[in-house]
Formats: sequence, C-alpha cells, structure tokens
Amino acid sequence: MHLTSLAQTAAKALRANTGRSILTVLGIVIGIVAIVLVLSLGRGAQQLIVDQVQGIGANAVIVRPGREPRGPTDVAETILSDSLTGRDIAALARKQNVPNAESIDPAVLVSGPVSYQNDVFRPTTLGWTARAMRDIFRVEPAQGSFFTEDDIRQNAKVAVIGSRVKTELFGDSDALEQLIRIRGQNMRVVGVFPPGGQVAVFNIDELVLVPYTTAQKALLGIDYFHEIFIRADDAANVDLVAADVKATLRAQHNIVDPSKDDFFVVTQQDAIKTIATITNTLTVFLVAMASISLVVGGIGIMNIMLVSVTERTHEIGLRKAVGATNRDILTQFLIEAVMLTVAGGLFGTAIAAGLVGVVALIARTRFGIDWAYSLPISAVMLGIGVAAAIGIGFGLYPARKAARKDPIEALRYE
Repeated sequence: MHLTSLAQTAAKALRANTGRSILTVLGIVIGIVAIVLVLSLGRGAQQLIVDQVQGIGANAVIVRPGREPRGPTDVAETILSDSLTGRDIAALARKQNVPNAESIDPAVLVSGPVSYQNDVFRPTTLGWTARAMRDIFRVEPAQGSFFTEDDIRQNAKVAVIGSRVKTELFGDSDALEQLIRIRGQNMRVVGVFPPGGQVAVFNIDELVLVPYTTAQKALLGIDYFHEIFIRADDAANVDLVAADVKATLRAQHNIVDPSKDDFFVVTQQDAIKTIATITNTLTVFLVAMASISLVVGGIGIMNIMLVSVTERTHEIGLRKAVGATNRDILTQFLIEAVMLTVAGGLFGTAIAAGLVGVVALIARTRFGIDWAYSLPISAVMLGIGVAAAIGIGFGLYPARKAARKDPIEALRYE
C-alpha cells in the first residue's frame, strides 16, 4: 500500500477520535513545552550574563585573591582571602613589570545597609576609584561630582550614591552634602548618579561608591583588596597583561609552583567560557528533568494505541482480508503514533515560543532587565525530533501487535 494512502488512513482514524487524540498528546505537549522553554531561557540567560560581562570591556583583566574557585568551599576561601595588598598594587604599577597596563584600580566590597536618619536601604557599597567608573562604565554623576585622588589618599569619608539610593533615603530632598551612615561611619554625599539600571555587573541605581582607602580603613578595618581591575592598553594585549600580572604576583608572593597560586586572574574570555559551562550544565540538567514528562507522555501514547488496536481488531481483519500486508498494518499504526506526537511537539513548541516572549517582556517591563527574546532553532528541532522519536519508540509495540493479528481471528472479533 502506498505510504500516502497509509498516512491518509491514519489521519482519518485520528480525526474519528479527536477528543481522545488531544488528551493523548497532552503529556507530550507539556514535556516539549518544558524542554523548549528551558533551552530558550537558558540561552537567553547566558546571553544576558555574557552581555553584562562584556560591558566591563574587552581589555579588562581582573585579579582576585585566593585559589580559583572549584567548588563552594573555594568560593568562601576567595571571599576571606587577604592575599592582595598595597605592595602588590605598587609592584603591578611598575611599568617594567606590566608594561601594557593602562590603569590599575583596587576594589573593596562593603556589606551592610546604609541609613539616613530613620530611613534604611541595603545597596551595593563598593570601595573603588572614580577613574574606573569613568573609564570602564562611562558613568558620571548627574548631581555633584566624583571624589578626587586627594580624597583617596586622605581616606576621605565621602560617597557617590545611585538614584534609587537617593530616592529611598532622601525622597525628593537634596542629597548633596548630607551625611549617610555606613557601618557606623558618617559619609558625606558628594554626588548622585543618573538613573542607569544594570551596567555590566552593577546596578548603578543601587550603588554607593566610596574611595577604596576609606572602605579599607574606616569601614572594614582591613589592609587588603577584594579585587584589582586592570585595563590593558589594547584588547589584543589582554593575554600578555594577564601573563605579566601572574609573573609579578608570583614573584611578590614567592610562589614557584603555579598550582600554589594564592590569587587568580580572570579575563573577559575566561569569564564567558565559565558562564557558558555553568549555564550549559544547568540547562542539560533541567532538560533531563523535563524529559521525565515525555516518558510519561510516551507511555500514555502506547496505552491509547493499544486500546485503539483492540477496538479496531475487526477493521484490521477486513484490511488483511482485502490484501493489506503485515507491513501495511504496522506502518499505518506507527504513522498514527508519530502524527500524534509530532502534532504535540509542534503545539508544545508554539506554546513555549509564546511563553519565552512573555518572560522576555516581563523581564524588560517589570524588572528593567534587558532580556533578549531567544528561540534557538536547535531547541525547535530538538522538540519536534524528540516528539517524533517518542512516537516511533512508544508506537512500535502497539503497531507490531496490530500487524501480527490473525486475519480470521480478527474478523471473528466482536
């Protein structure tokens, strides 16, 4: 029997039980929605994070204390490490050590809330330099000004705050020259950033920027840094700068064996590779979890097809009596199963595509996140391909059972 005729016969049989066919593929639809949604959102999240990392600049080299994290315990060690000090900054600043470094800016992260009178807000408080904010993030205060290099040298208790910090603490009042309190210390507001939202790894609106020396001495009482930002003079020299930084710090710390490094260097490409590895691993895990529903849906397909074979035993006998071969019967029932699952795959992919758009819209309008709509062709092809494979895999047994029925016994079946 011609394949086209078999397909038409299969489609007619499915239309005869439209309600049951729809309920049968529901499990497949849910599974395909989950898989395509996870793949699409995973790709969107990865692109969002990569865009944020790239916002730091292609010529950025970041030095962090401690061993490079390989697990949760290493992350804790990095946070608590005190291996990067002022001596390291001085060594890195020498041109003979890192000749292609254009600027070197240490950073200190300060935890805790910020208050003004009875109002309290928990921002991101960063001890850094004004130059780094200008050069890396292209941000200037909308009101007031940045603190100066003299302020850094004198450990001045001054701060530049984000627009949301200003609103939460001062409302419509002027924030300039007012005193905010950070970790028990009064800090004079000298500038207010314009609304900017997420810029690279920071939300400028929720940032409080202070001189890194002030963060060290007045706020934390430490003499080390949490990060060192280095800008290469050219993006092409990033790897060279990274190598010079490693050599300089090993000499400073008397390290001969690189495996004993008490610091690690991250470039933009390193960060992007790490992000891709993490997001891909999570995506694979989530897809594996979502695939369980496809197995359940496949079992549902097989059960309904077995019921259909039993109900249509007399029809099978008639078809064999007029010349249909076992192969024709097997192909027809297999086509029915594949039609069901592929229809579920197409419908599930369409629903997932709509949900991805909804998520992207909510992220942009409600949370101010620049989430790009992403529906990879690979996700669409995977969804439809998996659906077809389930149709073949779980439809084969009922189809073979139908094909093996004895025509005489089938004609006697009531």
